[in-house]
Amino acid sequence: MGTLQRREHRGLLPDLFDWVEAPVGMLRTGTEPAMRVEDYREDGDHIVRAELPGIDPEKDVEITVTGDVLRIHAERHEEKKEDHRSEFRYGAFTRSFTLPAETRADDITASYDQGILTVRIPVHPAAAPEAKRIAVAK
Repeated sequence: MGTLQRREHRGLLPDLFDWVEAPVGMLRTGTEPAMRVEDYREDGDHIVRAELPGIDPEKDVEITVTGDVLRIHAERHEEKKEDHRSEFRYGAFTRSFTLPAETRADDITASYDQGILTVRIPVHPAAAPEAKRIAVAK
């Protein structure tokens, strides 16, 4: 099986694969909607940003750390009713990330602004081991 690659566009119109983001859709196994994320380092911290528009972060988002895994789970429940028409959108989103070894769960913070959830994970450099002399027994 070959690897998935993004095709480079050279024409006037965008390629159909650019519109539907084929690699994301092809790799998902369930019918759940995708959660778009960025995962990068900034100023010594590990940052995870998730696109979650239209949710209440206090009610609809759960962020947990178990061992070395950070899990973001969000649920959306929207309903619009008009005179002769109603519309609803709902879904659950879950993504998991392996944390760097130098992470302390108590130092992780999260914020939500304009539909973007930002989780900041401070990474503490591992303490250099002290030099220690080991005595040899006779």
